[in-house]
Amino acid sequence: MRRCEQGGDRGFVTAESAMVLPVLVMFAMALVWGLLVVAAQIQCVDAARTGARAAARQDPGDEVVRVAREAAPRGAKVTVDREGAQVRVVVVARPPVLRGLPFDVREEAVAAAEETVGVGP
Repeated sequence: MRRCEQGGDRGFVTAESAMVLPVLVMFAMALVWGLLVVAAQIQCVDAARTGARAAARQDPGDEVVRVAREAAPRGAKVTVDREGAQVRVVVVARPPVLRGLPFDVREEAVAAAEETVGVGP
């Protein structure tokens, strides 16, 4: 009787581990990738704000793009537009690591051009 009790569960823990371990690894990878996407989003916010500040100071367009790209994630696209008294900087980047996914990280910032600040209507 004692012999049946000892051998009945042999291999059961190994089977459970073989089923659970891949799920845990995938979950951990998804968490790390999510953190990388959030970090890229924050970099895009910083880059757009930096570019908008530079554009509001009337820096040349290529200088605005250069300053924004320095703060942006690698490979980001920077667009600078001026609409009347406002400048708009848009930064678009692909998420890191898994670049094949069909979405981009995008952020934009708007600032008033300095020559129009303090001017009445």
